[in-house]
Amino acid sequence: MFEVKNGMRNKNIEDLGEDHVGSSAKTPLRADAFDLTDAEKIERIQKNVYEILDTLGMDLTDDSLQGTPKRVAKSFVNELFSGLNPENKPHLSTFDNNYKYGEMLVEKNIVVYSTCEHHLLPIVGRAHIAYISKGNVIGLSKMNRIVEYFAKRPQVQERLTMQVVQALQEALGTQDVACVIDAKHLCVNSRGVKDIDSSTVTSEFGGKFKNKDTKREFLDYIKMETKFE
Repeated sequence: MFEVKNGMRNKNIEDLGEDHVGSSAKTPLRADAFDLTDAEKIERIQKNVYEILDTLGMDLTDDSLQGTPKRVAKSFVNELFSGLNPENKPHLSTFDNNYKYGEMLVEKNIVVYSTCEHHLLPIVGRAHIAYISKGNVIGLSKMNRIVEYFAKRPQVQERLTMQVVQALQEALGTQDVACVIDAKHLCVNSRGVKDIDSSTVTSEFGGKFKNKDTKREFLDYIKMETKFE
């Protein structure tokens, strides 16, 4: 029986059941995570997916299934979990705030597509980000890209929220960054309790956003409806 490590060495996986096992804000990666090339990873994953489907009794000689193991392997390495590779991290170039804009900047409704690391099922939702400049500003699309980068890995929503904030704090040179994510987890919606209506909201507030009034202003902006005539 497999055992869960990192502080829970005496509990096996079956004992944990549906408990939400957390870890740090850092994605748990082994030191040798990038010893294999992407091509080698795809080849190995392809064999493993074949074994899974074969074990389930699928006829992998069928035209519809013949290419499935390779398609899944490629999607894991090149798409769904591409955010594991630090080489894919977007360059967060910043610019001087020459126009002296001193209020918060909010980028809302950023689409989140991620994968729950507990059941490898989709997480789908929206992220809302804000920051207050201390002299630097960042391109709007960079905020979308940093969300996508950290989302493209096996994730828990709490960690994703913290990673987005920490990356922007580092890039902008300020603690005044906030992020709220509202997402549906298919591990809840499609299995287990099968609650199709519930969603999960997480937040991380840094610097001035810990102030009650600043936090409220940010949350009010999120609720604003964007209309185009």
